[in-house]
Amino acid sequence: MKINLLKEIFLEKLNLTSRFTSSKLTSQTSLQGVCLIGEKDLLHFYSTNLNYYYHSILKIENAHNFKVIIEARKIEEFLSLLSSGSIDFEIKEKQVVITQEKTKASFPLYESSEFPFPPKMNGEKQKIRAEFLKNNLSLILFSASSDETRPILTGVNFVSSEDSVQMVATDGFRLSLLNLKKEFPFPSMIIPSSFLNEVIRLLKNEENIFFNYSTEEKMLVFYIGEHELYTRLIEGDYPQFEKVIPSEKKTTITVDREEFLRKVKLTSIFARDFSNVIILKTDKDGLKIYPKTTKDDEENITYQEATIEGEEQKIAFNYKFVIDFLNNISSKKVTIELLRSDAPAVFRSENIKNLIHIIMPVRIQD
Repeated sequence: MKINLLKEIFLEKLNLTSRFTSSKLTSQTSLQGVCLIGEKDLLHFYSTNLNYYYHSILKIENAHNFKVIIEARKIEEFLSLLSSGSIDFEIKEKQVVITQEKTKASFPLYESSEFPFPPKMNGEKQKIRAEFLKNNLSLILFSASSDETRPILTGVNFVSSEDSVQMVATDGFRLSLLNLKKEFPFPSMIIPSSFLNEVIRLLKNEENIFFNYSTEEKMLVFYIGEHELYTRLIEGDYPQFEKVIPSEKKTTITVDREEFLRKVKLTSIFARDFSNVIILKTDKDGLKIYPKTTKDDEENITYQEATIEGEEQKIAFNYKFVIDFLNNISSKKVTIELLRSDAPAVFRSENIKNLIHIIMPVRIQD
């Protein structure tokens, strides 16, 4: 059985589908491959790592009926080195053969009978503005943890009420919280942050997308054009994040975001040798920024013009957390609210009033 395909489109589909395959070595080798199913004039692409599932389609001519699982990554590498244009994709009993003019290569097939497909999702699809996800998720996703030993922190917590929804992400050292007006019937759930990153990658020029969820299967699916992305929801009790947010402050620092970002990056050059810790020290005229060193003096210091209200304070942070926040907002000015050197600091964006970002300080000796 032979299919003629345009190399560029087929390779693009494989690249995307293989992102959802399993990277772990298991006895179920099909999880490391991409399942291709021919059906009338459609070629279906499936992949899964059992936490995420992916499905997409490609319109073709004379697909016939077939089902194979291919070793996608090696085929992707081969295709990337071919010339642009059409290829022949021939399916044989235990291999596929790809041909372009005088270039030919064969690739083995995985056992296809054991491939797990996404569960059937009952219920009505709900519409959501793509812009809502793109604009808001980028403000909080960087705060989620990548440490799989605490899976609950690798997700974004959606807390839904009658007319509002909160989106929260934390890794235990920082926390991002968005308070939003409820625009769609999204339930309370914890969604893996890595899955949401994949969703954002696919939004591109979409205006509206659809979603559905199953309380029985503990699954959520997004329908984005010709793509379907499924994920298992994270189960468990999310930390009581409200307790981390300070209810008072003694100092407010207002700075130009771009200049502050540049000054923090300058200081980070020296802070890398000392546990990535930088110190912010206020005075009546502005803000001193310098790395925490083994000495008690202020070496490699830079000065940031700032508006200071309240008490003079000194506080230390992991500079990477500060840079992440500044890189993911676009406002001209940011404010930093301090209570004490050992209390959580609140970072706010000038033009995003419903965003609260918390960074836990590093303890330093006075």
